[in-house]
Amino acid sequence: MPLAVFALALGAFAISTTEFVILGLLLNVSQDFGISVSDAGFLVTAYAIGVVIGAPLLTPILARYPRKQVVVFLLALFTIGNVIAVFAPNYETLLFSRVFTALVHASFYGLSSIIASQLVTKDKQARAMSMVFMGATIANIAGAPLGTMIGLEFGWRSTSVACAILGFVAMVGIFILVPKVKSEKPQNIGAEFKTLLQPKVIRALLLTLVGFSGTFTLLTYIAPLLIDVTGFEESNISMMLFIFGLGMAVGNPIGGWLTDKNLTLGLNATLGFLFVVLLAIGLLSSYMIPMYILTFLFGAALFATITPLQVNAMIAAGDAPVMAASFNIAAFNLANALAAAFGGYIIDSSLGITFLPFGAASFALLGLIFAFSTQARTSPANESKQAVSA
Repeated sequence: MPLAVFALALGAFAISTTEFVILGLLLNVSQDFGISVSDAGFLVTAYAIGVVIGAPLLTPILARYPRKQVVVFLLALFTIGNVIAVFAPNYETLLFSRVFTALVHASFYGLSSIIASQLVTKDKQARAMSMVFMGATIANIAGAPLGTMIGLEFGWRSTSVACAILGFVAMVGIFILVPKVKSEKPQNIGAEFKTLLQPKVIRALLLTLVGFSGTFTLLTYIAPLLIDVTGFEESNISMMLFIFGLGMAVGNPIGGWLTDKNLTLGLNATLGFLFVVLLAIGLLSSYMIPMYILTFLFGAALFATITPLQVNAMIAAGDAPVMAASFNIAAFNLANALAAAFGGYIIDSSLGITFLPFGAASFALLGLIFAFSTQARTSPANESKQAVSA
């Protein structure tokens, strides 16, 4: 595999580490700025909002420019966003830095995967693209836990320093190692936008929005739950995030395998498994040993749902799979934003943080019910091979 692909993967690693490392540092941020944990949790919402805004805003504008230069430019913006976080004098500035940094997320992943496929022969294109996304997986296994460890030891600002350095190194690596690649002229964006307004596409995007909301309702506040309810020490959070990341690495291929077998099976099995895991966490969150296992299973359930939900949207869009995939990523992040806000509401209410997993499970159950109702209208499982070829 060319070194240029690994440079792109490093950029993905930096971006995903920045996205998820805040989860283990919410208590520290809340204490530093004198705000509630639920207010600190809005930093997760802010990032998701930035991704949702950045996908339709930046991608059409930047599509006309050379891809290599665009990716370097995006990482420059990402680095600047982290530098702003380092010197943030107040919560509002940190909030702005999260939105600013997140604007590059969707465009970077979309363009980097395309560039990676252009750097290898046709028989290795899928592996090259998966290598870029492997950067995100490694970020969850190692980047976020290590960043949390650094933040707990040297202060949460130190993690932004580390992410800024990673972004700068990736930017330089891409500038040096990635050759000029062909950039096609933008397609008819207007026609593809019209495709997204079809009822079956809207249903697919809504399924992603509802089904995936359960994950971040809990994940945003996983550190406070493990500390305040389960009884883990703050120093154990990095290890628990590592266990969660391992689960994600296992769940991702399982979700893909199920979807290859049958899309309906993939949707129903993963959403059903997510519901069961979240319900179990609600029942057993006070016990340490079960929470080791359930944290791993939660990571597996979260990542297992992504592939079937993404393929479902691509199939529904027919002739506009790329645009559907982009907007489905936005739907994932909109789900993250709404779920983080909903989780904060539960924490601040009389229900408290112990009810959080049950609230998350309710979203997964609604997603499962919605999936069944959608499948009654159409049979996407029979078209799963079409999604792969698209």
